[in-house]
Amino acid sequence: MRTDFEAQLRAVSLRVTRPRLAVLAALHDHPHVDTETMIALVRDQHPTVSHQAVYDVLRALTDAGLVRRIQPAGANARYESRVGDNHHHVVCRSCGAIADVDCAVGHAPCLTGSDDHGYVIDEAEVVFWGTCPDCAAARTTQ
Repeated sequence: MRTDFEAQLRAVSLRVTRPRLAVLAALHDHPHVDTETMIALVRDQHPTVSHQAVYDVLRALTDAGLVRRIQPAGANARYESRVGDNHHHVVCRSCGAIADVDCAVGHAPCLTGSDDHGYVIDEAEVVFWGTCPDCAAARTTQ
């Protein structure tokens, strides 16, 4: 897996560094994490990596298109390594868990607005809100 991450970095002309590899590995295993969680995950493997280094890596990977930053309303920014397919997300109103939802209809932008106001639309970002199975089950047992 490490060589896959190395190849991804090289493909977008980014240097291969331990913090970049650690962030990509953490995102592969833990999609939709916030920055503080990412820092803890990276520091589990590399205790001397600074907060700023993780912030810089997330920004560089996002700018390069290897990572996607999402920020549901009222929530901290989250990061994921699933990019390029214009998928959507479902967010639990109770615990904040996030899951991927494949494109609503067809190819990007997946949805057609009723009035595009002359814009050339190439992407739709949809967030579905609800209650995750764990929170729903907890409510029924109370």
